Amino acid sequence: MIVGEPVWIPGQAALHGNQQLSHKVASYVRENIMVGRFEAGQFLRTETIAEQMGVSHTPVREALMLLQSEGTVRWEPRRGFRVAAVTDQDVHDLFQVQAYIAGELAARAAGVLDDAAVLGMRRLQGMLEHAAESGDVAAVDGCNHEIHRRINKASPSSRLGILLNQTVQYVPLGFFGTIEGWADASAHDHSAIFDAIEAGDTEAARAAMSAHIVHIGELLQAHLRTRRPATVPD
Repeated sequence: MIVGEPVWIPGQAALHGNQQLSHKVASYVRENIMVGRFEAGQFLRTETIAEQMGVSHTPVREALMLLQSEGTVRWEPRRGFRVAAVTDQDVHDLFQVQAYIAGELAARAAGVLDDAAVLGMRRLQGMLEHAAESGDVAAVDGCNHEIHRRINKASPSSRLGILLNQTVQYVPLGFFGTIEGWADASAHDHSAIFDAIEAGDTEAARAAMSAHIVHIGELLQAHLRTRRPATVPD
């Protein structure tokens, strides 16, 4: 098992292209909620989040308003922003949608990627497995991201890619190494995906990728059950 918690580096958000800082703050808050570090019913303090991330209050307020619009938090007059509950059904639905889209992209990749491309991903997989064994969370995350990026970008399916990105923003990738079984899932589930793509078997690629995404969703659900309070305070 890989242990340790991710660390936000002040100013890190500015390094990611032109994406607004408020969206990076929203991602940070969303991930903390999804893994249970910000619990259902908890009030989120602008000043606390700003201090944690090394940013001003303005992008934090903008992020919280964005999160309110999507139902992740709710505004209570004179009290502030409060974390909405994340249910098993919420997580299940999120990963079912992601599994469908990622599975379709993998199926299309099976008709496009050649043996050299698959070999390159297998090499990345070897690096991922070595990183998992040594407890290098950042390396596991980096290798995993690159493998999925190559598959998702293999065919000119820009609309599907955009839809996938919209679902992935809810997945706590920054906490990859802290969730029991996630690193192992990436170390073992990928082989069936590579085999299917290498064989040009679109249906097998779709099934293997979908099963992988559903698997990590189930692991996140199990993680949240251990963190979820019995009741949500008023």
